[in-house]
Amino acid sequence: MSLRKRLSYVAATAVGIAIVLAAVVSYWVVRDQLVGQIDSQLRAQADAVLQAGTLAPLSGAGFPSIPASEGGPAPYWQIVAANGAVLQNSQNVALPIDADTLRVARFEVDNVIDNTTVGGTNLRILIVHALYVVNPSTGQAIPAAVQIARPLSPVERLLNKLRLILALLFVGGVVLAALMGRMAARRVLAPLAEVTETVQAIGETDDLSRRLAVHAEDEVGQLATRFNEMLERLEHSRAALDESVRAQRQLVADASHELRTPITSLRTNIEVLLADTGIDAEDRDRLLADVVEQSEELSALVSDLIELARGDLPAVATEDVRLDRLVEESLARARRNSPAVQYTESLAPIVIEGVPERLARAVNNLLDNAARHGAPDGPVEVVVDQRGVLVRDHGMGIPPAELPYVFDRFYRGENSRGRQGSGLGLAIVRQVAHAHGGEITAVNVPDGGALFTLALPTSPADDDDREAQAVYGSGGLASRA
Repeated sequence: MSLRKRLSYVAATAVGIAIVLAAVVSYWVVRDQLVGQIDSQLRAQADAVLQAGTLAPLSGAGFPSIPASEGGPAPYWQIVAANGAVLQNSQNVALPIDADTLRVARFEVDNVIDNTTVGGTNLRILIVHALYVVNPSTGQAIPAAVQIARPLSPVERLLNKLRLILALLFVGGVVLAALMGRMAARRVLAPLAEVTETVQAIGETDDLSRRLAVHAEDEVGQLATRFNEMLERLEHSRAALDESVRAQRQLVADASHELRTPITSLRTNIEVLLADTGIDAEDRDRLLADVVEQSEELSALVSDLIELARGDLPAVATEDVRLDRLVEESLARARRNSPAVQYTESLAPIVIEGVPERLARAVNNLLDNAARHGAPDGPVEVVVDQRGVLVRDHGMGIPPAELPYVFDRFYRGENSRGRQGSGLGLAIVRQVAHAHGGEITAVNVPDGGALFTLALPTSPADDDDREAQAVYGSGGLASRA
């Protein structure tokens, strides 16, 4: 059963119950009022009987009566002796004599009022006690009960009409409630139907850009708002997933292309060595050197690819890292690998929350890049301060047309071609920076060389090194940047 039908049935049931309760209460109130009016008329005539005192043999017209304004005389009356004998009645209609009538005749009960039936006619009967003169010549009087009755047929006819009216009201109210409930349900459920249509359309077309119209700030409007927010998040998640898949495919394609050259060259050299067709010692040594160099290049490329792949995995547990000490260790490594380069540093005590191994990899790549592209035997200046890590070389700089692409995967500019390298070093730096909530930028310095800034969310170390602060404030790269 649809929700619309259920709401219609609920509305009809609720209205039906309300009408039934109102009808029952109304019916019994009206019935009590009508019967109460007859009771009032009977008691008024009973009062007239009691005011008359002793009742002598009466004619129909001589029975104590009441005016028409109070209901007029009762059509049925009967006088009953204490032994149950009927002393006198009206219109020769015998009213039933029961135990209550005899108790009233014996003055044991003041009065009794009840319903009775005579000849198929329902009557309302009131019984009161009185004295009845048996022998007018002697004035002898005996206890007696006076029965006064009025027909209930006018009340019954009115109640029958009332029952019919209430029944029609019940049926009409239920039908009207069902129709109104269905109309209201259609309006209330229209936004839900729109939600259903949108969900179905999204399922069929896979279009997450569709949105629901918010018609009002009610519960349904809040549902539409929450649904739109969910679609917004799903659309962003889908876009991020598509971009991740695209990047992975591009990485695989680029890696396949980059790996093909060293592997082909390595295989060719090995095949030449295996052929052993009288190669002299000098050529053999040269081929072996090429094999070693190509193996190192291939190993570095695979290592860089692994590092890039790690960047797509959830971050491992982080810790507080002394960035100045980490850079100091990277500088020691760089001096061993490039002894001709003059490294100068200004390292302020800085702390960052991150993964030490990945941060060290990014710093090493920046130092290696500066050593390769800086001036031969020229200086490389390194600064660690609240901005992060700054590395400047004094080489030829970066051509302006290449600046937007230096951090792309496998991108190698004009100055890099012919040199060993995979083109992944700076891409790894950018990936590490983003993973730590930072950014990497590159600019050309006016007086020559390039400045790379690894901006990171840092904070001062607890053990503030004043000597390092003095060095930092002395100028150098920090002031030129």
